[in-house]
Amino acid sequence: MGGWTIQYDVDKSINKCVVIGAPHTSNWDFVYALPALHFMGIENLRYLIKKEFFFWPFTWLFKATGGIPVDRSKRNDLTTMLKSLLESKSSLYLLFPPEGTRSRVERWKTGFYYTAIDTQLPIVLGFMDYEKRVLGFGDVLYPTGDFNKDMAIIEKFYAEKGPKNPANYNPIIFKRK
Repeated sequence: MGGWTIQYDVDKSINKCVVIGAPHTSNWDFVYALPALHFMGIENLRYLIKKEFFFWPFTWLFKATGGIPVDRSKRNDLTTMLKSLLESKSSLYLLFPPEGTRSRVERWKTGFYYTAIDTQLPIVLGFMDYEKRVLGFGDVLYPTGDFNKDMAIIEKFYAEKGPKNPANYNPIIFKRK
């Protein structure tokens, strides 16, 4: 895998979950992640991607690989739609890039968290660590509903991951309530 090591420590009995894909600071994340997911045997994957990427000739690629177009220009009922998608499938890994962009953000979008809470599914912490050249799935979090506690666990996990473009990554991922 081009010098990368794939880490996959997720319990094989987890066949439906919400996955975080972070840090996300480069288009290279997709290029490396797609074959890694194949090597891990993840065939039941869907992922969120901005709708602007769905243009010819790339529409077929994103649809074929599980892309779900997201219109970021307006509020929509995305969490409800994703909850319905998860409930309709017996096996599905639903990947969220919670930063919502490759640029630096003040905090992550939290739809992944509320989708996991609403569907009572675990959150798998997917990552790419460019410093160590390791990517894959790490810890599994079963959200408790205590937003601050759960997000602090997630934040701590990602604090140790080296993004492709460090200037585009904010390690403080949420505002304490």
